[in-house]
Amino acid sequence: MCSANGNGILEASIIAYFQSMSPEFWVAALVAGSCVGLSKGGFPIIGMLAVPILSLTVPPVRAAALLLPLYNVTDVFGVIAYRREFDKRNLAILIPAGLAGMLVGWATSAYVPERFVTLLIGVIGISFCLNAYLRRNQERAAVPAALGRGLFWGTVAGFTSFVSHSGAPPYQIYVLPQKLEKLVFVGTSTLLFAVINAAKVPAYFSLGQITFLNLKLMLMIFPVAIAATFAGFWLVKVLPQRLFYQFVVVALLIISIKLVFDGLHG
Repeated sequence: MCSANGNGILEASIIAYFQSMSPEFWVAALVAGSCVGLSKGGFPIIGMLAVPILSLTVPPVRAAALLLPLYNVTDVFGVIAYRREFDKRNLAILIPAGLAGMLVGWATSAYVPERFVTLLIGVIGISFCLNAYLRRNQERAAVPAALGRGLFWGTVAGFTSFVSHSGAPPYQIYVLPQKLEKLVFVGTSTLLFAVINAAKVPAYFSLGQITFLNLKLMLMIFPVAIAATFAGFWLVKVLPQRLFYQFVVVALLIISIKLVFDGLHG
């Protein structure tokens, strides 16, 4: 009897929790889930929109925690899809650096203002895009993967990924000058952030940001995120490589401007 009553209370609390979420939250969650899926399908920069969109209805820290399970699930599909398309040297450099940056984010989460990190990411992204625009007519040779730059930008990517799931701009600043084939570019990003996102789970648990009710809540969004992941796979394959990279740079600029605005105005 006690067990039945306990289960009934739990079910009632879950129903009440779901009902407490506004229609605006569900719309934002569906859009954010689609952004997560598209990012794992091949457009990592789009994933940066997920936390700001969901933050329109819930606090940013909670938005990041709610979305982490979506990243973890869609990471599985991304890794399967791009398991043969990645750059080994870049991953050998970026994965250790990214994990180190994630640990720094975890250790300093109580001290570093999220607005500062948001502003910093935006300024770096805009600077990169401005440099790319000014040098657009210059034919530049591909820059090889370098240990020093890779360790720096990989650490920054891990840190910003932990704070707000926004590790894509640092990754792109380091990798875009290498002019990798588009599937290798996407696959390297997918495998890197799959590892970092998996490592975030115990860190988020330790900070009390992942709860049973939150997991139940995001189960409703899984189908949308997975469908968007497959849509991303298709788009990457059909877009010409030059157009793909132009899209990435333009998306980086738009999102970086948004991040600067958020950082300045909170």
